[in-house]
Amino acid sequence: MRKEIIINSAINEVRVAITEEGHLAEFFIEVPEREKLLGNIYYGKISKIATGINAAFVNIGLSQDAFLHFSDVDDTNINSLDNQLDIVDHADEQNYDFSNSTEEITEDNNEDFYDKELNSKQIIKPSDVGNVTKQFTIFETKRSGNVVIDLQENKEVLVQVVREAYSHKGMKVSTKITLPGRYVVLLPFEKTIGVSRKIQHKAERRRLFNLAKKALPEGFGCIIRTASLGKSLDELIADWENLLVTWKNIEEKIEVARQMQQPMLVYQDMLLAASVIRDYFKDDISRVVVDSKKLYTNIIEYLKNNSPNLVDKVELYTGSLPIFEVLGIEKELHRTNKRVLSLMSGGDIVIEKTEALTVIDVNSGRSVETDQEKNAVRTNLEAALEIARQLRLRDIGGIIIVDFIDMKKAENRRKVFNLMKNEVRADRAKIVVYPLTQLGLMQITRQRINQNLGEKVSDICPMCAGLGRIPSKSELLNSIEKWLKNFRARSNEFKITLLVHPQIAEYLTEGQMTIVSRLMIKYFIKISVQQNDSINIDKFRVISDRKQKDITNEYMN
Repeated sequence: MRKEIIINSAINEVRVAITEEGHLAEFFIEVPEREKLLGNIYYGKISKIATGINAAFVNIGLSQDAFLHFSDVDDTNINSLDNQLDIVDHADEQNYDFSNSTEEITEDNNEDFYDKELNSKQIIKPSDVGNVTKQFTIFETKRSGNVVIDLQENKEVLVQVVREAYSHKGMKVSTKITLPGRYVVLLPFEKTIGVSRKIQHKAERRRLFNLAKKALPEGFGCIIRTASLGKSLDELIADWENLLVTWKNIEEKIEVARQMQQPMLVYQDMLLAASVIRDYFKDDISRVVVDSKKLYTNIIEYLKNNSPNLVDKVELYTGSLPIFEVLGIEKELHRTNKRVLSLMSGGDIVIEKTEALTVIDVNSGRSVETDQEKNAVRTNLEAALEIARQLRLRDIGGIIIVDFIDMKKAENRRKVFNLMKNEVRADRAKIVVYPLTQLGLMQITRQRINQNLGEKVSDICPMCAGLGRIPSKSELLNSIEKWLKNFRARSNEFKITLLVHPQIAEYLTEGQMTIVSRLMIKYFIKISVQQNDSINIDKFRVISDRKQKDITNEYMN
């Protein structure tokens, strides 16, 4: 499969598209007003403990406290992990979660298992690294049953953002600190050495494991990423050394924060373009195209120090037309804003987002197929492909309910289920798909880390406050009439000016016997209707001709 990374830089945003066989597969955007916080590390203090929800709130120096669930505090028993090698499967390596499947590899003194070159390499480790941060409590929890945790208000804590804020929910943090590099993820509070399950060759696993043991200071652990497969010792050692230097700098900032007794940011993760290159640009990427000379230079410099073999795959786009337009990405991006997406078979899918979940409805639409079951199966299979793609592309997280067209045969329901399971395997987020119910509903859960694409590129409508609907014209007319009743009952004025949106003004004054004329006759009052573009379509304002001031609120109730 041909995969490409396309980077577009504008004055106020950076957009990154990942394409597969020329089709948009993943999309990321970074805008100034929505600063990227995912991966940042903060020195904070516990501001409140809410045992009723098994969580604490942490002051990290921002306007809103971060949410720390008890399940997100460090649950590693560091005394029992010596000489253990965890085999981890990263559907999304940015999350660094260990799978339950572990394999213990005992140390073997046989030199055949050791790379002789390793013994000749000198790994530079900063002096006193680990002394500051080890003073933090290593919290321990159980996934079920009682929770053993040492948390109290005003206690200092080091946390990392693991989920961006979205909707009305604040950001989520964890005390399980990870520092990602290109080939390795440093675990400063754990002794575990984890190796990606995708690295299957035993000799290579042993080589990487032994290198990790030599490179890590006492008390530190790491996860060896899939990208390290086959890399030279010099490349791997350079990554470890950079991470240790970075961590030493973090410890120095923590010491400053402690002296100031002030919550603050101690580590900021890379910006969007750099983090995508670090986490996504591997040997399976055919090329990277960037339209910014500055970003191009930064990427080349980073690769020269970390992956010189990939430098030749980076191209600078110098065309006069926008790069996303030339490569057809803009057209596909336009579909991500649509509520209704058409299918080739004539059907469509309707995507509705709510606070708690996302609902997707599959409709058959027009079809020449006379057999209802065959039509339903064909439409559902096509819809499953598009839904899997849209979940990944729009980064829709949480609970997803898909209402497929009813199918009578169990084997057809299994076809749709198996296809959906197969399609979501390419998704980097953790995703679970459940079989269809008797009602034709499929339940899906997808890991939520960032705001979804819609939240990033749009704001809540000021007219409808996000509902998607506003009061009808007749409803607004009722509000105006109620106001007039209150006004006539409590005032002796007979002349007012009514300010409304142009569409409402047209509604009130159309026809021979206009609505405003009937109101004047009924309430014996002179009403002058004026259009005002600055007034919302569901609002109105009233000006007293005698007092020459706004009196709307005086007679609202």
